[in-house]
Amino acid sequence: MSNREFAKSLIDQIPESKLFYVISYLQGAAIPEEVPNIETLESMTELESGGGIRFTGSTEDLFTELARED
Repeated sequence: MSNREFAKSLIDQIPESKLFYVISYLQGAAIPEEVPNIETLESMTELESGGGIRFTGSTEDLFTELARED
């Protein structure tokens, strides 16, 4: 019996009063994992190889810096 078949057989054994919790868990587990887009992957590779710019200040300082570059 596959894991999927076993899980389906267990669902029939769960009392109705607890089924809500199982459904909530399954909905979360069914969401596909997010995969970064190409631009993000390239940026991560750039940073890992020593390129790019790392910013370690506050969010307010970051926006000030970004505004200055325009």
